[in-house]
Amino acid sequence: MKEVTLYTDGACSGNPGAGGYCAILIYKGIEKVVCGSERETTNNRMELIAVINGLKALKEKCAVKIYSDSQYVVDAFNKGWLKEWVSKNWRTAGKGDVKNVDLWQELLSLTDNHVVEFIKVKGHADNEYNNRCDKIAVSEYKKLQ
Repeated sequence: MKEVTLYTDGACSGNPGAGGYCAILIYKGIEKVVCGSERETTNNRMELIAVINGLKALKEKCAVKIYSDSQYVVDAFNKGWLKEWVSKNWRTAGKGDVKNVDLWQELLSLTDNHVVEFIKVKGHADNEYNNRCDKIAVSEYKKLQ
């Protein structure tokens, strides 16, 4: 199984507002950048879309290490929130509706196709790829302004 590293980030000008996302896939030293934007979105949606589109770029089942500065995305997987939300028909522990269900469902489906590990990185720090993702995501939404 191919081992792929995936760095992701989402950015938003206003929340909601114009947003951008970036995913950088790395396989055997070769990089592929996937990025885009939406006119009216939220930061959390852009974080999710970055991971989704990064995984969609894979052509076969892979072992993927996903690096994200989004606590929202990483904790949903690593702390079991997603399993709980699904078991409670997309309701939170506080009995509220889970936001972005459409994207969570798509992401769950994509992660079923791969062996994934989510790793939290500190945003706007010293991680070269996270910083590149952020810069590209910001440049994507600025194209809309």
